[in-house]
Amino acid sequence: MTSLKTLIASAGELLNMLIPVLIALALVVFFWGLVKYIRSGKAAGGKDIMIAGLVGLFIMVSVWGIIRIAQTTLLGNDPANKDNVLRVDRIPQVQQSRGSF
Repeated sequence: MTSLKTLIASAGELLNMLIPVLIALALVVFFWGLVKYIRSGKAAGGKDIMIAGLVGLFIMVSVWGIIRIAQTTLLGNDPANKDNVLRVDRIPQVQQSRGSF
């Protein structure tokens, strides 16, 4: 069972290193399309490459953000909380008002 946990942890670390590389690659594709668009004078090829780079960048960052929000909300994995412990004192509470406005 320990080797399975180690394998999963290693795969997670690999993915955490791979995500910024993929985001950088999408950014390079966007700028490559931008240069091609400027040099060729409104050619459809450069515009299509720029759109593909932006769409890829948007999807990757959006999914990464959604996963991060889900981890923080559901699992309590706050980046500032290095122990990965669900902290009970962070549960929001509604204050009861005493009296009228």
